[in-house]
Amino acid sequence: MTTPLLPTYDDVQAAAKRLEGVAHHTPVMTSRTLNELWGAEVFFKCENLQRMGAFKFRGAFNALSKFSPEQRKAGVVTFSSGNHAQAIALSARILDIPATIIMPHDAPEAKANATEGYGGKVIRYDRYSEDREQIGRDLVERYGYTMIPPFDHPDVITGQGTAAKELFEEVGELDALFSPLGGGGLLSGTALSTRALSPNCALYGVEPEAGNDGQQSFEQGKIVHIPTPKTIADGAQTQALGQLTFAIIQRDVNAILTATDAQLVECMRFMAQRMKLVVEPTGCLGFAAASHMKEQLRGKRVGIVLSGGNVDIPHFCRLLGQ
Repeated sequence: MTTPLLPTYDDVQAAAKRLEGVAHHTPVMTSRTLNELWGAEVFFKCENLQRMGAFKFRGAFNALSKFSPEQRKAGVVTFSSGNHAQAIALSARILDIPATIIMPHDAPEAKANATEGYGGKVIRYDRYSEDREQIGRDLVERYGYTMIPPFDHPDVITGQGTAAKELFEEVGELDALFSPLGGGGLLSGTALSTRALSPNCALYGVEPEAGNDGQQSFEQGKIVHIPTPKTIADGAQTQALGQLTFAIIQRDVNAILTATDAQLVECMRFMAQRMKLVVEPTGCLGFAAASHMKEQLRGKRVGIVLSGGNVDIPHFCRLLGQ
């Protein structure tokens, strides 16, 4: 894929204008305790406090806001384990667009219930035996919907990039930035903003250790497909990066790291106890990897994207009680 086909930082700036007054400008939070422990300045971009509880609202609203009148009338379809599902459902409600969401049977009930609460029509599937993309294509063919996938779409990528844009505009340039990685929409959008606003910043994508397809792809120079990984980071249970997201990540990201489920739980516990924040397992991926690298981060200015906070409270309590 050639560079001209990829979205640019100019597209991120255009997305920011569409999102102005609709998406929350989420807070950047710090912890004196953590700064002292690490000997660094650490800035958390709290997308767990975004509308519908995750960064996904940015990309979904940006994409749907560009629909033609004909597309708006026909409706949108997508597939998602939860956060993109909620983001599309809420954005569609705001823009008066019918929305159909393909969700796995084992998606967290809080995410499924919220998606239906926003007005989305939910169709369930088995993520381990059925092809969600084929289900979506069949619905597009049958009903004329427009498909907005969770990550491999230029308007989704550039919408997600507005979170890092806000972070850099608020705190200035950084030495290192850590972002969760599933299909790559957040990381690739973050990369566009990072290279424009803090070009010397080391950018790291972080995915579950059980599902390191992104790391394998980055190291091998080609997209690697894996079976659906078993991890508590349900928002990163992807099988492969997208064509667009991989091209940007390969060009602009320094390294892909991983985190174990146990590390994610420790980070969730720190967030809840010390910062009074509910962060879902996927949302802690960047924090977990940065924690593991803390000795290398001494004396540096470090950014961490907390990507979401949508987790069933009983499940959250069980994880923290381990």
